[in-house]
Amino acid sequence: MEKIEHINVIGAGLAGCEAAYQAAIRGVKVRLYEMKPKKFTPAHHSPKFAELVCSNSLRSDELSNAIGVLKAELRALNSIVMEAADNTRVPAGSALAVDREQFSSYITEKVMKHPNITVINEEISQIDPNEITVIATGPLTSDSLSNYISDTLGLEGLHFFDAAAPIVDFDSIDMNKAFFASRYNKGDADYINCPMNEDEYKAFYNALVDAKKAELHEFDKESQKLTVFEGCMPVEVMAKRGYDTLLFGPLKPVGIEHPVTKETYHAVVQLRKENASGTMYNIVGFQTHLTFGEQKRVFSLIPGLENATFLRYGVMHRNTYLDSPKYLTHFYSLKKNSNIYFAGQMTGVEGYIESASSGFVAGVNASRRARGLEELDFTDKSVIGALSHFVNNGGFSGNFQPMNANFGIVAPLEYKVKGGKKARNEEIAKRALSTINELKGEILK
Repeated sequence: MEKIEHINVIGAGLAGCEAAYQAAIRGVKVRLYEMKPKKFTPAHHSPKFAELVCSNSLRSDELSNAIGVLKAELRALNSIVMEAADNTRVPAGSALAVDREQFSSYITEKVMKHPNITVINEEISQIDPNEITVIATGPLTSDSLSNYISDTLGLEGLHFFDAAAPIVDFDSIDMNKAFFASRYNKGDADYINCPMNEDEYKAFYNALVDAKKAELHEFDKESQKLTVFEGCMPVEVMAKRGYDTLLFGPLKPVGIEHPVTKETYHAVVQLRKENASGTMYNIVGFQTHLTFGEQKRVFSLIPGLENATFLRYGVMHRNTYLDSPKYLTHFYSLKKNSNIYFAGQMTGVEGYIESASSGFVAGVNASRRARGLEELDFTDKSVIGALSHFVNNGGFSGNFQPMNANFGIVAPLEYKVKGGKKARNEEIAKRALSTINELKGEILK
C-alpha cells in the first residue's frame, strides 16, 4: 500500500478524539474537524471536546461486567478516553463516574497540544472519497453531512430518541430525609438515597404517568414515531409499562437500608455525584421528556427533593445510527470504500465507552492504512472486537439496533465452565484480556 500524508477525522466527541489521538501517537498527521464553537447541535453547549451530554457515569468498572472488561482493554492499549476518565473520576461506588467539565478539559488539552493533530473549526458537509477519513460526527450529525451520507454515499440512517436526567444542587437536598449509602451494597457510600414508603411511591407514580411531556424540537418532528432506545428510556415511559416496573428498575430498593436505623423501604431514588466537588448530583435513571415545569412538580414529590434546586432539567433529542451491517466492515470501514471509516454512536454502538472503543478501532486502522499496513482484526474474543463484529454482522437478522457492551456478543467459550453464569463470564473476561495482551504488540505498532 502507498503511504498517505495525513488522515481526516470529522467530529471531536469521544469517538473522534480517540480516533485522532490513536492515529497521532502512531506518527500519522491528523486534521481534526469540529464545528463547535461556530455551530452547536441542540444537545451540545460546551466548546470543549468529548462533551458528555447525558450521564456523567461510564458505568461499571468491575471485570464481572462486560463494560468493565472493555475499560480494562482500553486502559491496556493507552486509550485517551480512559486516561481522562481515570484522572477525573468522582466517587461512584463500583461504577466509574467523572467530573464532566474536567473530563472534557483533559481530553481537549491533550488533543489540542499533540503536534500531529491540527484542529480545524469548520462544519463539514462532504468529504473527498480518495482521502482516508473517519466520520465521528455523532448521533446529531448536521443535516448537510447527514444528507451527504445518505444521498451521495448511499447509506440509510435510522433514528431513535435519547434522554438525559436532571441535575440538582446538593445544598438543596434535605439530608434529614435522604442518606448516603452504596448502590445496592456495592462499593462505598457514594450515592444519596431518597427513600419512599408505599403511599409516597403511589403518589409519585400517579403524578409521573399523568405528567405532561415536552414538545419535540423542530429537528425531531420529522420522525413521526417515537422510538426509544431501551438503554436510555425516559422514566415516564418506563413507568407506563406497569406500576411495579420502576421498582425493578431505577427505584429498586433491594439491598438498600438506612445506615443508622437499618430501615428498608418500598422504593428508593438514588442520586450520583456529578462533579468532583460534590455540589451537583444527577437523579440516576431519571432520563425524561417531561416539560420543565412538570419535572419540578413531579420530582419534588421525592422525599428529600421537595425543595430541590434543579441546575439542569432532563432533555430528549433524536439520535441517528446507520444500518451498519449493510455498510460497514468489522474495521469500521465502509465496505464499498475502505478509505472511509465511521465511529461512535452512528455505527450502532451505544454508550460512552463503546463509542470510544469504536473510535479506537477506526483510528488504529485508519492510521495503519495510511502507513501502508494491513487493517487489524481485534477478534470477537475481546469486547472491543466483539462490538466491531456486532456492527458488521448485526447479531439479529433484519433488526439491527444500538448495542451496549455485553458478554452475549463476545464469542462463546470453546469449553465448559463449572459454576454457572458468573464463572462463565469471569472466564470470558479472562480470555478477553488475554486476547488483547496477545495482540497488544501489533495494536500499538
